[in-house]
Amino acid sequence: QVQLVESGGGLVQAGGSLRLSCAASGRTFSSYAMGWFRQAPGKEREFVAAWIWSGHRTYYSDSVKGRFTVSSDNARNSVYLQMNSLKPEDTAVYYCAATSLPLYGSALAHKGNYAYWGQGTQVTVSS
Repeated sequence: QVQLVESGGGLVQAGGSLRLSCAASGRTFSSYAMGWFRQAPGKEREFVAAWIWSGHRTYYSDSVKGRFTVSSDNARNSVYLQMNSLKPEDTAVYYCAATSLPLYGSALAHKGNYAYWGQGTQVTVSS
């Protein structure tokens, strides 16, 4: 089992920045990649970004590419999502997720490929 806890959400004005954290515990050695997803009210949960532990590779959705950056601190078993130039449409509950599957490319964007999920953290961007 892998336990995930997100933090860092809040209210920010459009154009501002936030940094989300995801702390992993438990059988973290079994994790191949970490994903960030978000879900706005009335919408499906959508992929935001992914971090692959091996090789420190990243993968982003087109909607956040160039504005969001995912990184990690291996010593702390943590993954971060730096969000810059935030827009009102970025408002959502943000979730981190972990998978032990060796995913590549677009497979990283499928929420069904992630077995472990955090409880989510609210991000609200005001216009």
